[in-house]
Amino acid sequence: MQVTSIIANRDVSGPGTIVTTNPATGAVIAEVSALDEGGARRAVAAAREAFPAWAATPLAERQRLLARWLEIMVAEAEDLANLVAREGGKPVAEARLVDVFPGCEVLAYLSRRLPALLSFKPVKPRVVLFSHWQAGYRYDPLGVIVVVAPWNYPVGIPMNGIAAAVAAGNTVVFKPASATVLIGLAIGDMARRAGFPPGVINTVALPGRATDALVDDPAVAKVLFTGSVGVGKRVAQRLAARLIPSQLELGGKDPAIVAADADLERTARGIVWGAFMNTGQTCASIERAYVERPVYGELLRRIVELTKALRIGDPFDAHTDVGPMTTADQREEVHRQVLAALAGGARALTGGELPAGPGLFYPPTVLVDVRDDMEVIREETFGPVLPVMPVDSIDEAIARANASRFGLCASGWTRSRATARRLQRELEAGVVMINESVVAFGESTATWGGVKESGIGRTHGPYGLLEMCNVKYVAADWGRDRAMPWYYPYDADFGRFIAEAIPALYARGAAKVAALARLASTRRFMGRVRKATVLANPHRLR
Repeated sequence: MQVTSIIANRDVSGPGTIVTTNPATGAVIAEVSALDEGGARRAVAAAREAFPAWAATPLAERQRLLARWLEIMVAEAEDLANLVAREGGKPVAEARLVDVFPGCEVLAYLSRRLPALLSFKPVKPRVVLFSHWQAGYRYDPLGVIVVVAPWNYPVGIPMNGIAAAVAAGNTVVFKPASATVLIGLAIGDMARRAGFPPGVINTVALPGRATDALVDDPAVAKVLFTGSVGVGKRVAQRLAARLIPSQLELGGKDPAIVAADADLERTARGIVWGAFMNTGQTCASIERAYVERPVYGELLRRIVELTKALRIGDPFDAHTDVGPMTTADQREEVHRQVLAALAGGARALTGGELPAGPGLFYPPTVLVDVRDDMEVIREETFGPVLPVMPVDSIDEAIARANASRFGLCASGWTRSRATARRLQRELEAGVVMINESVVAFGESTATWGGVKESGIGRTHGPYGLLEMCNVKYVAADWGRDRAMPWYYPYDADFGRFIAEAIPALYARGAAKVAALARLASTRRFMGRVRKATVLANPHRLR
């Protein structure tokens, strides 16, 4: 059976082909029918056509469909995890943990909390003369949202964007990465079977070069992109020409800072997992560890022991800790950075060699004697490589951690609450965790995103949901006043009214009392101000 894109809930073939392979064996899994630029525009048109009706769909109905999607994902969790292992290379258990679980969590969060998150929020005006308004915030959808997803978390990352977008009333065109296109199409098919109306969620098998057709389509209201800094900047530039917003998550070079008082066993285990989970192909991977000298030797010894004990192999073997990398290009980039570091004087205490044989495997590698000017410290490695460096103080660790163009996540390892508060305050990142790393991605209330070249905007949680909305302030005046105090005509009396209103509202003590008296003596106040409103809201004059 031919694998195709899904547009308006129908299977749609295209003129091209995407070949997807098993990174553990190199065997071809499937040949997927790929769309071209015309197919991309057809998907956007379907989303645009579906938008008015979906935007008007009550929150309760959106909740019902999200809940049904969750039911399907839970029922088919094992099949989905197996597909992630086969096409992406994660061990099956890890695929459940870091892909299927976050996908289920975001659906559960939104399907159960949507009215609390998106219902109209009334706000009482603070200005005394506006006190009679009926005002507040609406959270209206933006329109057609394009979700361009990466291959490293082919369920967890796109599910957060897609689910939030449709929960807010937008329609979606979802482009999965070519390397994990089957997983993306499986997600799209689940949404179709959950009952989302035609055109609300469209999933397109599209070569990377054709993605510009989505970005450039005038019907697109926003683009969510996860990927490299270079491509992300190009996407943002294309959109900026039309003043279209983007939400960009562009990777990281995430530091771990280890204080001398840290629990070393917990720290070693946490850092090894944070560095090598998903074969290091994680924007939130620990890619730099700065360790205070009194515990450097002991912690390094334990990190090396734990790393050497990791079992590398078949993702379908229950005892495998680390599977293959997902793409050959990324493995080559990782090895190139390691070789450059070794040539510059670094040492590999474990790993560092390209293994022979089939599959895109790369051994977890611990580096020491690295310098800050090495590429393996400056640039995202996105593979199983952990440089460990001694520092003389927390001050030095923070300064070196922040001396990066990236700022996605960071972690601190300490028993001191004061040190923890300092790290949370001073580390330049979108997420800072103490005695933990990475897993905040799986918490539905934990907003995710970076600073500096790690991207712009936020996903996850209430703030991620607001990224999908036009946050609209609305106000209504149902009074019978013929003219408000600020309406024309301007005259000398109006000038005195405004001049006295400022100290009457914002001065203190005797100056406020005097200004209130002078304000009350103006014709504008006597003729156009609601005295009952002022008397009923004396707290707004304080």
